[in-house]
This record gives sequence, structure tokens and C-alpha cells, in this order.
Amino acid sequence: MAKVLDRLLLFLYSVVIGIASIVAIVAASGGFSEEWLKEVVSDFTGDVRAVQGSVIGAGIILLLLSIRFFVVSVRRDGNSAPSINQRTEHGDIRISVETVENLALKAASRTRGVKDLRARVRVSEAGLGILIKAFVEGEGSIPTMSEEMQRTVSQQIEEATGIPVAEVSVFIANVTQAPTTFKSRVE
Repeated sequence: MAKVLDRLLLFLYSVVIGIASIVAIVAASGGFSEEWLKEVVSDFTGDVRAVQGSVIGAGIILLLLSIRFFVVSVRRDGNSAPSINQRTEHGDIRISVETVENLALKAASRTRGVKDLRARVRVSEAGLGILIKAFVEGEGSIPTMSEEMQRTVSQQIEEATGIPVAEVSVFIANVTQAPTTFKSRVE
């Protein structure tokens, strides 16, 4: 509701300022009688030429701003969060890329020995390309963990979204050491 009201106010502002800018440009360019213009200007200041140049400059700037605001108010909102669009027999489905990234992180975190995950999703003709960046604990086979993570992420994304996953790339950024615990010895 607020977005619609903002657009309406911006549209009205653009129209009013645009009309005022055109009137100011026409008046400063000599579109009105010179006597009337001199009389109006002399009420404000004694130097007609300086006021005329200022009014033309301000009018052009306001007109350009008004055109910009008008275009923004009429244009459809294309700057929304990137999404993946699907059409079904019942209508359209839009899933944000951020949602797919969160699903990938959730699936990847199920892999044992994985810490500090990050995900990136690319949309292509072949399907989704998912890059998982992870830190792993020093134990276990990195290729085995990576393959398990790829399989889990791919299955979970395809199940949850219905979008085919073209590839899941895993980048192991580093190996972390689990904190060692010391057992106290009682003698």
C-alpha cells in the first residue's frame, strides 16, 4: 500500500514540477509580454538579465529532474530481488535466488565435518549452478565430504524447488582444527 502511495505522490510531484518548469522556461525565454515580465521581476529585483538566466537554468534543471521522476514513477519495478520464474498450469511461481542459496546452505550443513558455509547461485539455460564455499574439520576425506555435499544439495534443491540443478561446485577454502580438550588427571 505504501509503495503505491509513494508512486502516486511521485507521479503528481513530477507532473506539477514539470508544468512549473515549462512555464518558467517559456516566461524566461520571452513567451510572455515583456512589460508584464519586467513588472513581475522588478518586484523581486532590479536586474532583469541575471534573473532571466537564473530562471532558465533552474527551469531546465527542474524539468530534467521531473522527467527522471516521471520515468521512475511509471516504470515497473525491475529492481526487485533476483528471482527464478516458473510457469505452471495454475500460474506463475517466483523463487528468490536468496531462498535457493539458503536451501543450499541448509542441505550442505547436513554433511558431517563441514563448517562456515557460503553459497552462490547462478541461473542458466541448463539449470542452476550452485557454488558452495566451505571450511572442513581436519578429519575425514575431503573428496568424500564434497561428493556427499554435492549430492545432498542437488537433491534437496531439486526436491524443494522443482528446478533442475546443472552443477554443484564445492570449494574447500580451508581446514579447521577442532579444539582439543584436555582431560584432567586425578591422582
